[in-house]
Amino acid sequence: MTSRSDTHSLLEHTPDELREVFLREGLEPFRANQVLRWVYQRGFREFGGMSDLGLELRQRLARDWHVRALMLERLLESSDGTRKLVLSTREGALIESVLIPERDRQTLCVSSQVGCSLDCSFCATGQLGLGRNLRAEEIVDQVLYAAELLAPSGETLTHLVFMGMGEPLLNLRNVIQSIRILMDPAAAAFSPRRITVSTAGVVPRIEELGRAVPVRLAVSLHATTDAVRDELIPLNRRFPIASLLEACRRYPASRRDPISFEYTLIRGVNDSVEDARRLIRLLHGLRAKLNLIPMNEHPGTAYRRPSAAAVEEFAKVLAATRIRLTVRRSRGDDILAACGQLGSLARPGAALSSAASVR
Repeated sequence: MTSRSDTHSLLEHTPDELREVFLREGLEPFRANQVLRWVYQRGFREFGGMSDLGLELRQRLARDWHVRALMLERLLESSDGTRKLVLSTREGALIESVLIPERDRQTLCVSSQVGCSLDCSFCATGQLGLGRNLRAEEIVDQVLYAAELLAPSGETLTHLVFMGMGEPLLNLRNVIQSIRILMDPAAAAFSPRRITVSTAGVVPRIEELGRAVPVRLAVSLHATTDAVRDELIPLNRRFPIASLLEACRRYPASRRDPISFEYTLIRGVNDSVEDARRLIRLLHGLRAKLNLIPMNEHPGTAYRRPSAAAVEEFAKVLAATRIRLTVRRSRGDDILAACGQLGSLARPGAALSSAASVR
């Protein structure tokens, strides 16, 4: 990797912070604006190509600063156009980001941790355990790599979802810092309405997130009783459903940006008509929309995807209410890039579909 541990990271500072750092180091603050334009708006990762900076300044920046926190190890492309970026940290740990193309948007599913500590029983990432939190620069770098992939086609990244590896609210400081960088008009200029942070239910930090950055919230619910949710998401034993939903009621969501509730349908576990009816009662009175996700199977899991008929019946019960409902179409399943599958390639026995391509 070209970056060194003894150099400063350009990607860990907001523009205001970077101007202050430049000033302390005897550089004119407006130079920070010039460098940021090259990195975030023009996609440059080498100081030598920043032509409106003097040669001496470019050499100094190349000596003292770096613009990469990760290295792209593999790029996998699904038959449906989804791309998975397998990225390595400086110490060689692997994380994954997923670039999902749709007709009018390009969404990046961002990771916030190496692995995950929550041990959700249906999720491949949870089986890895937690390596460490990602630094803000490593979160931002995932976005820059995705932007580089899109640049040749003239497309741009439009949406960010913190739904990759890890629990974002257990790395809240770095997640908030990365969001502030990515939202800043002098950096990536993302609208907060196009950034979603997902949580499995770290109740004390939900309100803290809402106070810090005005982003959308998604909640991984996945069950309608505490007994089942305790099995699927052990965190529920600390923060049961009632306390989680109360925290959601306090979250500053607008009518325009309701809270998204993610519900993975697992055969024989949480996919009954009774579950659908309980779900309606749980979400009553909340500014909510519901994403139903038929289980994405992965190596080593005993859980299974429900039949199409069971999914349809579950959705039919919900459709009779005013709940905004989407049945999520699996994307990137053949490269183990779908919801709940990230990190699968690190486990024994993992294999890709023959439909996937690897670069």
